[in-house]
Amino acid sequence: MPNANGLLDIRNLVKHFDISGGLLDQFRFENGKLVRRRTTVKAVNNVTFNVKPGETFSVVGESGCGKSTLARTILRLYPPNAGEIYYRGKRIDKLTQEKMLPYRAKMQMIFQDPYASLNPRMTVQKTLEEPVYFHNKSISSTEVKERVATVMELVGVDPKWAGRYPHEFSGGQRQRISIARALTVDPEFIVADEPVSALDVSIQAQILNLLMDAQQKRGLTYMFITHDLGVVKHISTRVAVMYLGMVCELAPAAELFQTPMHPYTQALLSAIPVIGELKPKHIQLRGEVPTPINLPSGCVFHGRCLYAKEECREHVPPLREVNTDHFAACFLL
Repeated sequence: MPNANGLLDIRNLVKHFDISGGLLDQFRFENGKLVRRRTTVKAVNNVTFNVKPGETFSVVGESGCGKSTLARTILRLYPPNAGEIYYRGKRIDKLTQEKMLPYRAKMQMIFQDPYASLNPRMTVQKTLEEPVYFHNKSISSTEVKERVATVMELVGVDPKWAGRYPHEFSGGQRQRISIARALTVDPEFIVADEPVSALDVSIQAQILNLLMDAQQKRGLTYMFITHDLGVVKHISTRVAVMYLGMVCELAPAAELFQTPMHPYTQALLSAIPVIGELKPKHIQLRGEVPTPINLPSGCVFHGRCLYAKEECREHVPPLREVNTDHFAACFLL
């Protein structure tokens, strides 16, 4: 059963993509025989965790580890191949698009590239009005305009600019508009997919402060997708570390940065530059990141791990509790 105190519960979630192409593309000659081969990208593999109300749950890892795919699968932008998704105790992974509509307003997403996610042919006013009208069929136009003006002021964009188009704003202003669009329907849970990665450092700080202020004022819960460990340390309640579509460590943010358990987490955190550090402590991993098309047997990290043993090559380590609320998937622990 899902956690009674959890806002979101994910159980053994799997998302794979078939990239085999057309039927003729799947056939080839091997050793004189015609063989059919299908190619599958194993983006998310048996991921399990829960998100508590009011917290900022961050997901970190290298590019291509499945962070964004995980977020989009949770929000049902991608249908999962297997596993279970519970929102406030209600299973939603098998709901039809029509039955998902009540959850769409509660679960919103802020995309990485605000210019790509905003319609260039729609003014800011129309962009912010559209989700409000969609989720509130009986709302009056006056109420909608008031709500749009309120959220624009909340995110620091002058409501007088509502008649402008996305290209008339800077990158930071466009991201503020993207945040405003998510807030117009008064959500409970927001997935922020690398919302500051394309912005200047000074603008990043403004957007992060804006998100934290909105969280305090509205009681929001965030799932924050990023590879910026400095940002993670600053804003997170708990952190999940992903590698090749799997969660290898999950812990409260302060404890994860203080005492990382998994060898991959240790290597990841060692790459953070430290001012005044005379001798570099960066852990150099061996080899290259394997392809998610052909995952290695056993622990997916064993090919790059400095401590791998035979058991790691043969068996997949379970994600187990190694300390209070601190989980890691490693046979060495």
